[in-house]
Amino acid sequence: MAAEDSFRDYVAARLAGLSRAAYLLTGDRHLAEDLVQQALVQVASRWERISAGGDPDPYVRRVLYHQHVSWWRRRRLVDRPHADPPDVVVADRVPDKDTELTVRQALRRLTPRQRAVLVLRYFEDLTEVQTAEVLGCSVGTVKSNTRDALARLRATAPELEYLRGAR
Repeated sequence: MAAEDSFRDYVAARLAGLSRAAYLLTGDRHLAEDLVQQALVQVASRWERISAGGDPDPYVRRVLYHQHVSWWRRRRLVDRPHADPPDVVVADRVPDKDTELTVRQALRRLTPRQRAVLVLRYFEDLTEVQTAEVLGCSVGTVKSNTRDALARLRATAPELEYLRGAR
């Protein structure tokens, strides 16, 4: 029963952060909820082994991001419209609604892998090495995906250029 309690405590503590990351990946509140739920179901069955290894966050993030890419691969042939942004928004680091909407639209233009790299690097604040571990790729791949994603953002959303100095 201790493993079940440990898992419940973990979910209670990390659900908001996982949900925000999933929303940034999917751009849809309902898909984000489904993504988090499916990732947590996968993690729950292995929780004793995962938690025994130390910090479960890297493993849970990896499951979340891999599940997102898996969904994308299955759905890429079907073009689904995105839902409107949620009415209630948790306080973000984004200064205003116009910027927030512009950032969301810009993120939707990226590939799932590029989006995952940017979310891990700049939202989750992971290092390149940690991001590579979560995504199961090399550090060089993380660097090139970051470079390509940022170049694509600069090209498709030049109105966000002022955010570079806001870091």
